[in-house]
Amino acid sequence: MMIDLSYLREMSGGNKELILEMISIFTAQVKEFRSEMDHLLQNKQYDLLGKLAHKAKSSVSIMGLNDLAIQLKDLENSAGSGKKVETYAGTIENFKKATTEAVQELGIVAQNLELYF
Repeated sequence: MMIDLSYLREMSGGNKELILEMISIFTAQVKEFRSEMDHLLQNKQYDLLGKLAHKAKSSVSIMGLNDLAIQLKDLENSAGSGKKVETYAGTIENFKKATTEAVQELGIVAQNLELYF
């Protein structure tokens, strides 16, 4: 599995309703983040892209996507200062791919919550 729900499990105290809510929120957020990242990149609004990367980093961290969180931290720092512009598109593509896989995995977890929690 790509996701690691140990932090979510600990944070929620195993509360299944809260876990399902967090999965639902994450799923909705990443869809918004994906389109907003594309929009900000196309319009060269790098400072706002850095701020969005910060928000997205928090969301992916909760779901245990630690490698992606590191990439988003780098995007946050570089976009905030307008540096390494050539790397932004690749990071955004990685974000899309990883979060698509994570949402699929979380759908399986949500359907089989008793097996995971």
